[in-house]
Amino acid sequence: MNDLVLRDNRDGAAILTLNRPEKLNALSKDLIERLEEHLDTIARETRTVGLVILRGAGGNFSAGHDMNEVLSQVKAHAKPHHYVEVIDKVANLPQPVISAVQGHCSTGALELALAADLIVAASSACFTDAYARWGLTPIWGLSLRLPHRIGTAKAAEMMYTCRTYSGAEAFEMHLANFCFADDEFEAQLARLAADILANSWFSNQVDKRALLASDGLTLRDAHALSLFKNEGLAPDATQRVTRFFKRRKPGA
Repeated sequence: MNDLVLRDNRDGAAILTLNRPEKLNALSKDLIERLEEHLDTIARETRTVGLVILRGAGGNFSAGHDMNEVLSQVKAHAKPHHYVEVIDKVANLPQPVISAVQGHCSTGALELALAADLIVAASSACFTDAYARWGLTPIWGLSLRLPHRIGTAKAAEMMYTCRTYSGAEAFEMHLANFCFADDEFEAQLARLAADILANSWFSNQVDKRALLASDGLTLRDAHALSLFKNEGLAPDATQRVTRFFKRRKPGA
């Protein structure tokens, strides 16, 4: 059997690819367990991995939770809390995370995509929250992350109607940070990754900790966090500032 989650290391980025293309990369127990193994490894690789890109094989991000598993869990009255634990690991990785969405991103897959710091959509991407269509409810974080990202009113629209939204519509509602034309998607994704990786990985990781720690706090309470009382310098700050001044010198 093929590895259900592939890892490719590229110029400081760890690219994780959900690899069940024959099932539109539907999320299964085995796939989630393999994803968790990769996440646990990457979380320890802060010096060699500066960015994580989560995507799907075969032109689709993921069609969501494997419906065969959903049916068996419904019959057994199971509560798949392991899935939310793994999705939380995506959200809490030290490194910035991009969900690169092409094709289907439905329901459980939308829960996974929302755990990333940034969502990049192809124009033909299809975002759907179809839980209500199947008589299910979101238990992996979507009911919290979706309104937090796009606002309560728009989240209610997505959740109540179960409509599908294109990449362009996702960008307009601030679900996606970027929307790229299909034929430019790979090049633009690579450019975005390069922009992030060119900056201090240390600084990016401090910024991410600050965003996570201060989320939901008042400005006063956020300022009281010890996280914001640090030296303010990355280990490579001196070299970066020195390079800046060298570039400004005439003839440099």
